Amino acid sequence: MIAPQMLRGLWLYRGFVLGSVKREFQAKYMNAMLGALWSLLSPLAMIVVYTVIFSEVMHSKLPGAGADARFAYSIYLCAGILTWGLFAEIVARGQAMFLEQANLIKKISFPRICLPLIVVLNALVNFGIIFGLFTVFLVASGTFPGPVFLAILPVLAIQLLLAIGIGMIAGVLNVFFRDVGQFVTIAMQFWFWLTPVVYPITILPPEVRDLLRWNPMARLVEAYQQVLVKGVPPDWVALLPVLLLALLLCALGLRLFRRRAGEMVDEL
Repeated sequence: MIAPQMLRGLWLYRGFVLGSVKREFQAKYMNAMLGALWSLLSPLAMIVVYTVIFSEVMHSKLPGAGADARFAYSIYLCAGILTWGLFAEIVARGQAMFLEQANLIKKISFPRICLPLIVVLNALVNFGIIFGLFTVFLVASGTFPGPVFLAILPVLAIQLLLAIGIGMIAGVLNVFFRDVGQFVTIAMQFWFWLTPVVYPITILPPEVRDLLRWNPMARLVEAYQQVLVKGVPPDWVALLPVLLLALLLCALGLRLFRRRAGEMVDEL
């Protein structure tokens, strides 16, 4: 999928990639009195709000979780929202990455494939902070799933491939057709509600559940929820079509990028 010269370019410009990630993180909190502490306070506040409101105030229960599963719905909700947030951030940043970095692309010679990698690493930094706090909450509340927690890593890898594949395709097309960015923004809103993030899939009619099986993010979010809520491994067979789709989208994205890289400079 990735040509050897692309990998060599990424390695040679690793300092540029890591420096870009560091600069963006620092710029986000440059003029804030608490600085990078906000990167901890904001996600911590979100986790506390979900836990207090849904577990203590609304007494929400997850269907089938049992009467003693006090935090089950809060964990279900956080698992879905945090992982969807990572996916949505990569797609949103991906579809705009070439337009946002137009001046850099015109002035500096560097492998353009660095830009998707920078997008993914920036999103992973944000996700790592908030998911790390969420993991601390799981341990503190006695709901940590144990060794099966490591099953999240391959699920995360599939999700990253899917997100960057969509982001790269949308990013290249957005250079030539600026309506693509607007379309992606609207489509992601519909996609969120067509994914069982805030509602359990079990409350849907059987025919609707069958339709949701065609939604790759529904399978990925369900995999996270199986690990974090039920403490069981994901259904790897169900994730295989998602992996194949993600690899196909990445291959299409790279092919489109290689064929249009020269024309993009003129369009920008």
